[in-house]
Amino acid sequence: MSEEQPVLLRNDGAIAHIRFNRPHVLNALNAEFAYALLSACKSVAADQNNRVVVISGEGRAFMSGGDIGSFSKGMDEDGKFFRELIGVFHEALEILANLPRPVLASLNGAVAGAGLSVAMIVDVAVAADDAKFTLAYSRLGTSPDGSSSWSLPRIVGLRKALEIALLSDVFDAQEALRLGIVNKVVPAATLVEETEKLARRLADGPTFAYGQIKQLMRQSHLNTLNEQLAKESDAFVACSKTKDFAEGVSAFNAKRAPNFSGV
Repeated sequence: MSEEQPVLLRNDGAIAHIRFNRPHVLNALNAEFAYALLSACKSVAADQNNRVVVISGEGRAFMSGGDIGSFSKGMDEDGKFFRELIGVFHEALEILANLPRPVLASLNGAVAGAGLSVAMIVDVAVAADDAKFTLAYSRLGTSPDGSSSWSLPRIVGLRKALEIALLSDVFDAQEALRLGIVNKVVPAATLVEETEKLARRLADGPTFAYGQIKQLMRQSHLNTLNEQLAKESDAFVACSKTKDFAEGVSAFNAKRAPNFSGV
């Protein structure tokens, strides 16, 4: 794969693959990478043919964090360099979080700093059993970005989130599974196969309903119980108007597996 493109985008039928492609620096994030990621996310969002998005890293790591070698430049620009870099990165992550389709991360090697932030903002994460995780920011004398200060307390609870962020200790895939940071741990040799299997399952599912589920879950903390109940009702009614709902009901009554089309 070309190292001239820091992010690769490939469509495999209903599955869109976003692949980090700076393996020589363990897919560390720099400005070029951030802009390429944003471009890929915009392309995925505009393409109504994909029904699931898979994010992975080329080489020995998912993402090792920021490209610290490029940070010295930003120290002389009164925050402009970092504000632009983080702004572009955050815009890409907002697209993934709000995408009305499932986003799946396939995690290997180092999942550190910004890489851990990405792993937590997606909907489902599968990790190789040899993956290593750390938030890392405090080791550089800085605070987190990439939504990790939003995602981490919601996943593990406030006290544990503070421990992970303050100490920046490294933990393994089994601990990430125990904490709920990843959904599944598989042998490293089967990571690609297991990711593909899960992606296919999601791609064959009721895509519109998945979008409603994702929105309900992600926005639930903004609503009172009464407000959330109303939104659940609206979402169910919207789903009831789809071909997939008709197919799901028909398949249930016929005692057969549904064949969803995504609409």
